[in-house]
Amino acid sequence: MVTKSINELEEGVMLEPQFDKRDGLLPVAVQETSTGQILMLASVNEEAFKKTLDTKLATFWSTSRKQLWTKGETSGDLLQVDNILIDCDQDALVYQVTLLGDGVCHTFDTKGNHRKACFYRELDINEHRLKFIKDMK
Repeated sequence: MVTKSINELEEGVMLEPQFDKRDGLLPVAVQETSTGQILMLASVNEEAFKKTLDTKLATFWSTSRKQLWTKGETSGDLLQVDNILIDCDQDALVYQVTLLGDGVCHTFDTKGNHRKACFYRELDINEHRLKFIKDMK
């Protein structure tokens, strides 16, 4: 996508997502609106982004399956998009969402329940080991 100037891209009010800059995909951080918790990272192509805008349901590009993927379409754990943030270069997004189901992660906690978020561990930067975040679903 061609822009008139860097200043217009960074300071203007026109939506000009830079899909061409990243081989047709933009990274999306998915954040729960009510808590601020980061739930997952995903990618969108232009078609997925347009579908998200049209339906207000988070739709992504599955890099493993090479197809559009509306989160929760089969599981029922849909993500209602409440707001979208776009970075200064218009090449990265944050979807602020409301969970319409239990969560987003395909993994299970110790009780056998799907985890709410894919980010349920943290790195101990001194020991270079992962540890589970307390009270993380």
